[in-house]
Amino acid sequence: MRQGLNKNNKSVKKNKNFTFDKNGNAVCHFCINTIDDIDYTEAEMLRRFMSAYARILPRRITGTCAKHQRRVANAIKRARIVALLPFVV
Repeated sequence: MRQGLNKNNKSVKKNKNFTFDKNGNAVCHFCINTIDDIDYTEAEMLRRFMSAYARILPRRITGTCAKHQRRVANAIKRARIVALLPFVV
């Protein structure tokens, strides 16, 4: 199998901001590093979970578990209200 293609012959982009297991699936950054609380004041960490257009990235892209995805989404929304992160770019 050629590099850069998955089993359905579609190109795969590996994002360097996220952690992948041996099968190429993204895994939860917070579960691996045992981070319990996600603070809305850590804007640089939250930017990893936003697209270039300031949209919240879905779980299938970031690999976060459901519990941490909800907490990340709430932290991003709070950071937007306090003007630490943009609503729209």
